[in-house]
Amino acid sequence: MKKIKVAFLLDSTNSWIEKGLRAFNFGLKKKYIYKITKNTKIKKQDIVFPLCYTKILSENFLKSNKMVLIVHPSKLPQNKGFASIQYEILKNKKKFFVSLIKATKKVDAGPICSQEYFTLNGTELLDEIRQKQQSIYFKMIKKFLSKYPKVKFRRQIGEGNFNKKRHSKDSKLDINKTIKSQFNLLRINHNELYPSFFKFKNNKFVIKIYKSKK
Repeated sequence: MKKIKVAFLLDSTNSWIEKGLRAFNFGLKKKYIYKITKNTKIKKQDIVFPLCYTKILSENFLKSNKMVLIVHPSKLPQNKGFASIQYEILKNKKKFFVSLIKATKKVDAGPICSQEYFTLNGTELLDEIRQKQQSIYFKMIKKFLSKYPKVKFRRQIGEGNFNKKRHSKDSKLDINKTIKSQFNLLRINHNELYPSFFKFKNNKFVIKIYKSKK
């Protein structure tokens, strides 16, 4: 039996999920052959999973592969676009949905295969949040692969909302507010790439946050 070709497409500028992906065992190796790539010119794959991919995939890319599936961190059609989990954390949410959808020309608008969720207790920092996030991603993908090709999709109902991309300036703290009131912002910021900061007397001060090991 010819093996089904599965590719995981990673974004070279946002590849935090790569280490976990390489360590995860999807199994089913009698049925599938896997590859991990950052090359957007890949084609003739049976299934492609772009993971944490921040660029819009071209229509030619979608046509060049049999099926492209997106794992999007929201209960679609709500929170299409960028940084869905970060926006939800800023709203003090503790339950976070993830949708597995078929990629289409219109961003995050494809039919839904499955939806699951994970929870946070409100103390996790960015690395811990990402660990939970990738765990459910891999779980959903493995479940899909175990069922494929006997999978079903349903169309999205409603338009939902679209989150804009977050930038370094969005990591700014207000020195007139308490740490407690800004803790969610502190915990979603990246200590190196987009650290929390505040400005005082024409100076910029950077704050990095870690959990004590004691």
